[in-house]
Order: sequence, then structure tokens, then C-alpha cells
Amino acid sequence: MAREFSFRWVKLAAVGAMLALSVFPTQAQIVCGRHTYLVARLAEAFEEKRLGYGVAGEVAVFEVFVSESGTWTILMTDVKGQSCILAAGEGWEDTLATPVRQPGG
Repeated sequence: MAREFSFRWVKLAAVGAMLALSVFPTQAQIVCGRHTYLVARLAEAFEEKRLGYGVAGEVAVFEVFVSESGTWTILMTDVKGQSCILAAGEGWEDTLATPVRQPGG
């Protein structure tokens, strides 16, 4: 229980750090760690599972984790294997993908 409680605070701190980034860029910190550890903690503490991922060139992989209760986390993993929670929150809603219209269509 104590571990779950502390991880919830870590996730909230990550969100706070991202919000503070624009105000205090030199003082903001993002929560980072081993990929396997962070993914396991997201599953244990929030029941979040990976919804999808995207590759940012040869720089990083971005993953989105969500739970049935609506919590969500965006995790970035760099080429060295370091993972960081970039954003997290509540109220995730799945939507149907809508095709982008072609010009003149």
C-alpha cells in the first residue's frame, strides 16, 4: 500500500512538473526510470495498459497507457532505454478515428 501511495504522488509530481515547465523551465523535473519498472508500476497502481505507441524518428518511442477507469500516462523511452513520464491525468475517452479529408475532397 505504501508503494502504491508513493507512486501516485510521483505521477502527480510528473504532471505538476510538466505544467511548471513553461513557468520555471530550469527547475522542472520529469520522473524517469527503467522502462520495465515504470510499466509495471502503471499496471499495479493504476491498472493502465498500453493503448498504442509511436516512433519519433531515431530519437524516442512514445507510449500511451490507459485504464478502464480513465487514467492515462504518456511515457517516452529514449535510444539509451531511459523512460520518462511526460504527462498523466484522468478522463481518458476513446474516440473513433476520423479520416482526414484530402484537399478539394
